[in-house]
Amino acid sequence: MIHSRFEQRIVDATVHDAQTAVLEFNEARSWLRSALAAPMEPVAAEVWVFDAALDRVVLVRHRWRAWVPPGGKVEHGETPREGAARELREETGLRLELLEQPAAVAVRSFHPDLPATLSVSYAAIVDCPESLVSEDGQPAAWMLPDRDWESYFPEDPARIRQYVKILARHSRH
Repeated sequence: MIHSRFEQRIVDATVHDAQTAVLEFNEARSWLRSALAAPMEPVAAEVWVFDAALDRVVLVRHRWRAWVPPGGKVEHGETPREGAARELREETGLRLELLEQPAAVAVRSFHPDLPATLSVSYAAIVDCPESLVSEDGQPAAWMLPDRDWESYFPEDPARIRQYVKILARHSRH
């Protein structure tokens, strides 16, 4: 079944968030069903932070991945949501409430030498852009989501823009 280090509440939270994510990429839900049958790599989580106008998104300049949303590996005992919030605090200094519904679920490898794993993306919106407190060696910045940026994950800008369009439609209703 699952790695013994994964508690059932962690598995349940991961499956729930994967199933309820607004967007799905790389047939992530199907991949997760298969992955649950055998030991798997730790889950990854990130946060897409937007200003209230949805004109800016927070990105972190990773040492070799270039610009990516704040995030990383979900630690033992954390749900993906808890891991995402922790990574956000560590990498930007932001302590934000994440939107209830996850933004996206995908399958990706975070290093050429690592196997693919599940990645859950959450979202948060701040009323006014806050100052960012970067982690050493990884500057964080508010970027324009309507422009591409250098990233290990070249599909990220388009995925984030797709989610911004969904958020904008929902905020008008």
